[in-house]
Amino acid sequence: MDEIRIRPVGVVHSSQVDLASVIPFHGQTARIEIFPEYAGALKNIDKHSHLWILSWFHLANRELLETSPKSVDPYAPVFGVFGLRTAARPNPIGLSLVKLEQVQGRNLLVQGIDTVDGSPILDIKPYFEQDIIFSPLAPYIRPHKKEMLYQMFYVEALRHHQEECEGFYLALRMAMIAEEKLGKLHDPELLVTVVGSPCIADTVQGLTRARVANPPRFKFIESAEESYVLWDNYTRQVKTALKIKNVTKDDISNLSVEDLFDITDTELK
Repeated sequence: MDEIRIRPVGVVHSSQVDLASVIPFHGQTARIEIFPEYAGALKNIDKHSHLWILSWFHLANRELLETSPKSVDPYAPVFGVFGLRTAARPNPIGLSLVKLEQVQGRNLLVQGIDTVDGSPILDIKPYFEQDIIFSPLAPYIRPHKKEMLYQMFYVEALRHHQEECEGFYLALRMAMIAEEKLGKLHDPELLVTVVGSPCIADTVQGLTRARVANPPRFKFIESAEESYVLWDNYTRQVKTALKIKNVTKDDISNLSVEDLFDITDTELK
């Protein structure tokens, strides 16, 4: 097959200057400069809140076919690069879902991109409502460090709930407890019941991808008197119940798990 030639349409300007830089798990804020000859392609781009950015990982290894995501989990199994988002691959095309913060002439200020400074931009496509798969199946590559797992949950939850309220942070902490005891929260065998505020329910649903039907895995009972989540995978049932009624964000951040929650962990027959 003949080679395909692609002409970059722009370039990334960011504080991450090389492969030794540690890009945050949730990406970074950066400026994408579109070259003058492509300025017309930006017309009405500010109507979109999120964009798919296709970039070229110009510093990546193009010879690698198999690798292990050791930056996430040093004990993870080996995958072919087509089953991972690693930068190293035969054609190192990057794919980033970013939030469009601002348009300044030919410059796009975005949040969430995972490329280093100077990376060529190949194309920009808008994120459409139809792009979402609410409960996809994928192998679980669990972050070895709790801090990375929390950041992963934080990004998923914020994209779904769109607000950092008390219920959002409560759900994050409850999810961390449940994941430690039950494993993958996207597991199609995990049943979830939320009693409490709509914010807790919305955040938990975003983290578990549990639907109310087809199959039914999610149940919500609104209550101002109690707040708990029941996590059940048929072999084990974990209940994370809030002890404090009028909890604040400071309480959620600073109190220990034991001070915040009553946790019931039951093996099922």
